[in-house]
Amino acid sequence: MPPSGDGLFRTKTVEQSIRDTEEPEHALKKSLSALDLTVFGVGVIIGTGIFVLTGKVAKETAGPATALAFVAAGIVCALAALCYAEFASTVPVAGSAYTFSYASLGELVAWIIGWDLVLEFALGTAVVAVGWSGYVRSLMDNVGWTMPEVLSGPDVASGFGFDILAFALVLILTVILVLGMKLSARVTTVVVAIKLAVVFIVIIAGLFFIKASNYTPFIPEAAKQEGGSGLDAPLVQLIFGYEPTNFGVMGIFTAASVVFFAFIGFDVVATAAEETKLPQRDMPRGILASLVICTLLYVAVSLVVTGMQNYSELSVSAPLADAFKAVGHPFYAGVISFGAAVGLTTVCMILLLGQTRVFFAMSRDGLLPRFFSVTHPRFGTPYRPTILLGVIIAIVAGFTSINELATLVNIGTLFAFVVVALGVIVLRRTRPELHRAFRTPWVPLLPIVSVAASVWLMLNLPAETWLRFGIWMVLGVIIYFAYGRRNSRMSKAR
Repeated sequence: MPPSGDGLFRTKTVEQSIRDTEEPEHALKKSLSALDLTVFGVGVIIGTGIFVLTGKVAKETAGPATALAFVAAGIVCALAALCYAEFASTVPVAGSAYTFSYASLGELVAWIIGWDLVLEFALGTAVVAVGWSGYVRSLMDNVGWTMPEVLSGPDVASGFGFDILAFALVLILTVILVLGMKLSARVTTVVVAIKLAVVFIVIIAGLFFIKASNYTPFIPEAAKQEGGSGLDAPLVQLIFGYEPTNFGVMGIFTAASVVFFAFIGFDVVATAAEETKLPQRDMPRGILASLVICTLLYVAVSLVVTGMQNYSELSVSAPLADAFKAVGHPFYAGVISFGAAVGLTTVCMILLLGQTRVFFAMSRDGLLPRFFSVTHPRFGTPYRPTILLGVIIAIVAGFTSINELATLVNIGTLFAFVVVALGVIVLRRTRPELHRAFRTPWVPLLPIVSVAASVWLMLNLPAETWLRFGIWMVLGVIIYFAYGRRNSRMSKAR
């Protein structure tokens, strides 16, 4: 079937996308199972969110009802996950939301979402690498080893310095990804096992220190949120005059827009569709299983930590570790810090994996130079974009303190959710005859609800985040018209 549509909104058929994966020089090696995909999902989702955000949200926004905020954010992700599962099983091609958009909404939309994912995954990798470096330096300090200040990251005052640990981590993970997906899956499995063991230690050990009085009131009385003004304020406040509240029922939904960061990355599983042995069966299983497992763990941990210590007394920087210190068990605090440091390695690696696959897919379609779409003759991995992006992100992580840009990862992910949900509706209408191994239920109602929920969380992000996101998108559109549109394989095919 030839490409349909003209100009900016020409679509690349599902059949053509699958044929492109069969070209010897541009084919990825199939080696992943449903278990591998689930491990990848758990590995990337359980990270900074569970170790840090629990205390911040409980103390400042939701109290013990933080567990409900995790449920609300999990539901938003579940709605999107059902849409991702249909696409990933129908179009088992690298690229995730980029590839799905190309098959349903057209080339310009596909480019925009691909450009968005490049930002999301690259920035997410760098942010997590910097966070990992902080945990490792903390553990080193505990045993009397101190990193020189100049190698611990940029100084707040002078801006001078280099984070050698973050830089080294990204380079090592780049090498692992070049050597093959199966090796990456094995490394991830070991690290995820350690991370899950730490999470279960927190849950089981913490149960013995819960005080029922700490759950009262479970939903604290609502209070006006002490937010910023101007660009620091949530966009929903500037547009509609609605002021998000701390605590109360609405505080739970405000908290959900914050803890959503804890779920970042489950969509990375979809980028590995082309490297899965039986994608029609295993992609839906991997996406949905990893999301359910992580949501249950998040709820359990938040209930335990708010039961151990009154929400008003929780630490913001290290709530789980400090909660155990507060009840006289510093040993568990050390175990938690170790688990956090180990766990963040898989988050970093899988985000980097997702970014290289999106870049590879865009290159194979000609929207980026085709030079980057050649796979390694032995390992079957997209080694050229992996090395390029790995080195760039390592340098960014080493030289830049980018914590203030972390919200860009949130808005980028939510934007991808919106596009994928719309794509499901469109492809159901334009290609109803396609075989769909997994079908999103209640179309178009469920995708529409997914779009509404994602947009609501986006509106709760600061206006400054929207401004930065808009600048990145404008830059992407310029590059598309300057290079991508002319060099697109769809353009040359026509």
